[in-house]
Amino acid sequence: MRTYPLATHSLWHFFALLGVVLFFLAGGIGHFMFSSFFMAIVPPYIPMPALMVATSGVCELAGALGLLMTRTRRAAGIGLLLLIVAVFPANVYMAQHPEQFDAFAPWLLYARLPLQLVLLVWVGFAMRSAGQRSTF
Repeated sequence: MRTYPLATHSLWHFFALLGVVLFFLAGGIGHFMFSSFFMAIVPPYIPMPALMVATSGVCELAGALGLLMTRTRRAAGIGLLLLIVAVFPANVYMAQHPEQFDAFAPWLLYARLPLQLVLLVWVGFAMRSAGQRSTF
C-alpha cells in the first residue's frame, strides 16, 4: 500500500498534525530569534544555557519537519515527546521564579505546567500514521 508524505487517517488527525508542526516550527525558530529569553528560563543547575537553547531549537525544528513525512513521523514524534519532558524543568523554573518573568502573570506560569500533558497527548495523536489506531 502506497502512503503519501502527509497521509493522515482523518481530518482531525490532519489538523492535529498541522498544528503540532506549526507549533514546533514556531518554537524552534523562536529559540534562535529570542535566544536571550530562552536562556533566561534555563534553570541555573543546567550547564551551558546557550548550547541547551540552540540544541532544543534544532530538535524542535527537526521534530516538526520529521512529522511531515510518514517514514519519519514516529521517530520524530518520540523525539518531540522526549523533548517536552526534557524542557519541563525550565517551565517549573519559570513558575517558581515569577519575579524574573514579569511579562507573564504568575498564574499563567503555573497554568502552563499541566498544559505540558496536553502537549504530550497532542504530539502522541499527531505522530500516528494513517491506519494506526493506538495512541503510540
